Amino acid sequence: MLIGYMRVSKADGSQTTDLRRDALLEAGVDAAQLYEDHASGRLDARPGLVAALKALRAGDALVVWKLDRLGRDLRHLINTVHDLTERGVGLKVLTGQGAAIDTTTPAGKLIFGIFAALAEFERELIAERTKAGLAAARASGLQLILVDALRIQALIELRQRHWRVAEAALEGALQRTRAMAYPHAEAKALWVYGQLEAARGDTATARERFEQALAICDRLGEGLYRPHIEHAVAALDAPPGDP
Repeated sequence: MLIGYMRVSKADGSQTTDLRRDALLEAGVDAAQLYEDHASGRLDARPGLVAALKALRAGDALVVWKLDRLGRDLRHLINTVHDLTERGVGLKVLTGQGAAIDTTTPAGKLIFGIFAALAEFERELIAERTKAGLAAARASGLQLILVDALRIQALIELRQRHWRVAEAALEGALQRTRAMAYPHAEAKALWVYGQLEAARGDTATARERFEQALAICDRLGEGLYRPHIEHAVAALDAPPGDP
C-alpha cells in the first residue's frame, strides 16, 4: 500500500497542498491515505508525519513530493529513512533532487543502502564521542580529587612546619591544575602556597602567590576565595603583634 505525505511551510493559508496532492494521487496514492502538515520543517511537532509513519506497515511505501518535505534537517532525514528501512517500508520521492529514491528500482535500493550506512556511521560516531567524553570526564574528576588531596596534605604539613613536604604537594597540585586549565583549583593552591611562604617568613614570595591568586579571581569574575586571600594579604601588612 502507498501512503502519501505532504507539507507546506506556512499555516496562514498563503500556501496550499493542492499541487502536492495532485502529484501524490497521480502516483497512485489513495486519497484516504494522504497525510499533511502545515508547519515549518524545522518544527518537531508534525502530527501529519507522525500519523503517516504510524500507518505504514512492512511492504508499504511512503510517497513524498520532495525529499525536503520529509526531514527537518539532514540528520532527521537520515534517521527517518533508516527507520523505514528497518521496518521494511519503502520510500518514493516524486520530484526534486531526491527523485532517484524509489525502492522499487535497483538504483533506489542503492540510495536506501547509502542512507542506512550513513545512519549507522552517525550512531557509531556519537557512541565514540560519548565514550571519549566520559573518559575525559573521569580523568578530569580523578585529577581534581588528587589536586584537593595534595592541597589538604600541604595544609597539614604546613601546620606541622614540614615546609619541604608541603611545598612538594603544592607544586604537584599547581602542575595538575595548570595542565587541566582549571583556574579555580589553581587559585586555591596558590592561596595555600602563599600561606606556606608567609609561615616560612618569606613575605615577598607570599605576597606574589596571593597576588597571582587574586589575578585569577579577577579574570574569572568571581570572588569565591577573594575574602580569604585579601585577609591573608592584610595579615602580611599588619605590624608584628597586631591581631
